[in-house]
Amino acid sequence: MKTKKIPLRMCTGCGEMFDKRTLVRVVKSPDGEVSLDLTGKKAGRGAYVCKNTECLKKARKKRAFERAFSMQISDEVYSSMEEEMKNA
Repeated sequence: MKTKKIPLRMCTGCGEMFDKRTLVRVVKSPDGEVSLDLTGKKAGRGAYVCKNTECLKKARKKRAFERAFSMQISDEVYSSMEEEMKNA
């Protein structure tokens, strides 16, 4: 009997490995827009973060998303992602 492999991803905030479904995907779309992908289906380059705002703040402090996406990310984008995460 084969066991199904669970895809693991690393949180960009705390650096721990988690089941992909327990994390929130942050995506850089082909036109360069960075946003939260709560469905996990948006097109583009993805990075993952825990579902708490503390890990999002850690990732912001470490500039983890900026390194993952090779671009500058404005404070407004981070603020809107934080707000969206609180409401989700």
